[in-house]
Amino acid sequence: MNDDALRQILTTTRTIALVGWSPNPDRPSHRVAAFLKRQGYRVIPVNPGQAGGDALGETIRPDLAALADEGVDMIDVFRRSEHVPGIVSEALAHLPELKTVWMQLGVSSARASDLAQAKGVAVVENRCPAIEIPRLGL
Repeated sequence: MNDDALRQILTTTRTIALVGWSPNPDRPSHRVAAFLKRQGYRVIPVNPGQAGGDALGETIRPDLAALADEGVDMIDVFRRSEHVPGIVSEALAHLPELKTVWMQLGVSSARASDLAQAKGVAVVENRCPAIEIPRLGL
């Protein structure tokens, strides 16, 4: 993915479902979610073990199906690569406005990428928006 495509994604995205959000402030998912919120994105935490609680001004959701009416543009995945195809399948089934699947550093899945791209959804693998936003000067 080139810088122009990344810039386009990051400047048009408004609502992000952060899959694998952790309430632990020492975890990368917690820090990245807070960074994205400070950048002006709506960030909805997704974690079944924390569902119903509050974080980032949002109710923590158990899964992506619970976000069907939230206008999610992008999912940001903090889960191991082997879980990503199922997550992408769930996102494609329940998030009609989904434009981007973003897989965090160390996360990639050819199968998930193929599923998303077949539906016209952009895919970013093995990158972090909290690194890309400052790098691109956004």
